[in-house]
Amino acid sequence: MIFLGIDGGGSKTTCLVGDENSILGNGSAGPSNVIRVGEVETRASLNNAIQQACGAARVRPAEIHRTCVGLSGAARPEISAVARRLLSEMVSGEVEIVGDTTITLAAAFGNGPGVIVIAGTGSIAYGRNTAGETMRAGGWGFAISDEGSGHWIGRAAVTAAMRSLDENGKSPLLERILKTWKLESRDELVVAANATLPPDFATLVPLVLAASDAGDVTACTVLESAGAELARVAKIVISRLFQQEPKPRVAMSGGVFQNSVLVREHFYKSLRSAFAGVVICDDIVDPVRGALELARKGK
Repeated sequence: MIFLGIDGGGSKTTCLVGDENSILGNGSAGPSNVIRVGEVETRASLNNAIQQACGAARVRPAEIHRTCVGLSGAARPEISAVARRLLSEMVSGEVEIVGDTTITLAAAFGNGPGVIVIAGTGSIAYGRNTAGETMRAGGWGFAISDEGSGHWIGRAAVTAAMRSLDENGKSPLLERILKTWKLESRDELVVAANATLPPDFATLVPLVLAASDAGDVTACTVLESAGAELARVAKIVISRLFQQEPKPRVAMSGGVFQNSVLVREHFYKSLRSAFAGVVICDDIVDPVRGALELARKGK
């Protein structure tokens, strides 16, 4: 039988096609978070990623027996209904829609206990203990939550750059931001950042990483704060789920962790200061592997 796992994220979509034991093909495309990018772009991203994966595996979408897709906000009926309808146009067989936390936890720990912290465009911490109880922290949306995420980092970088300008009369980080967003002045940045439809702050993450690597103190401080904020939501889940567990396991997932050593270092430091016995997995978890495994198992 042929199975399909999909990780539909706010920045990209990844797919794996496999049989009962092996990965046969993979594909990737643009974002498929329907709330962020709309139905048209979501359909295109899903279709492109599926076609790539099926092409690499030399199978037709009609041969797929079961699909599992992980999406942020999948618990909301309006999101899961759109995803199910779109996928029914593209693949055959059963389709299971679950949260991105579900596939990430499966990729990290299988059916076992542990805590995962996702830091991509958005962020969230999610865990399961030995009794099967689950708990989340964060991930309540860009406007009020998602601390340490790509969006949060971009917005924090703009805030810090403007503060630096106020204090010192100049800000090298601000110049990088203006160039990236193709703006001419501070005043144009103020208008763009405060628009009714706000800019995509997550697009600033690469420049924050580059500025940090170049020694920009403001950028470094933003990334250090992101690591501490991500540790904070992990601590909430650990303290509520693992009160009797001296060595809880924690895994990381998402592009922020993948691309920033500084974020990881401060995440480790802050988490271990609160839980000395915590076991932090070194490898960054690839959620799509969990989606494929759940597709293999079925409901």
